[in-house]
Amino acid sequence: MPTSRSYGDACAIARALDVVGERWALLVVRELLLGSQRFSDLRRALPAASSNLVADRLRELSAQGVIRRRKLPAPASSWVYELTEWGTDLEPILLALGGWAMHVPLPPAATLSATSVLLFLRGSARPDPGAPSATYRIELDDRVWAVRTEAGRLDVRPGEPDRPDAALRTDPATLNALLDASLDLDAAVSDGSVVTAGDRPALRRLIGAVASPAAA
Repeated sequence: MPTSRSYGDACAIARALDVVGERWALLVVRELLLGSQRFSDLRRALPAASSNLVADRLRELSAQGVIRRRKLPAPASSWVYELTEWGTDLEPILLALGGWAMHVPLPPAATLSATSVLLFLRGSARPDPGAPSATYRIELDDRVWAVRTEAGRLDVRPGEPDRPDAALRTDPATLNALLDASLDLDAAVSDGSVVTAGDRPALRRLIGAVASPAAA
């Protein structure tokens, strides 16, 4: 059931936790940082959370004005959840929290969502400003993302890219291994854990643009 518990504390930190302090709330926000998602997308990204629990967090965050629900235009016509402008203000807070916890040991059998590894890519990549711009189609867990590098910047958006130069299909953990250099691209293609198309040197530039060896 949705909760309305409060710390009853006037401190702004406590009031913030009244809004987003429930378990799974910030992970729901994390999943929406790169764009809107359907309920089924959120459930798949948070496999340890029950459908009822995710639905409760969505209702609470919506009631607080952190997220909103809207219907996509035809032909999709599906309902999606997205961050409000106020909810988007949580992004630097979540990224700073993730940076703070980089040395916290991984839990056993840890999961990794597509959004998590793409946030890591976006935050850690330092594309060569002199390299040609490139557009990539990245498919993770049957969802497609458009990644573009241009003038030393990297952008990630959900959905099909327009005329991609290269494409890569894998799972989030394998992409993370490529980015932290614990897995070689050619080896991953050879064993079938990665499927590529188009300009493979451009894919190498994308993977090699990650400045830090730390994993997501």
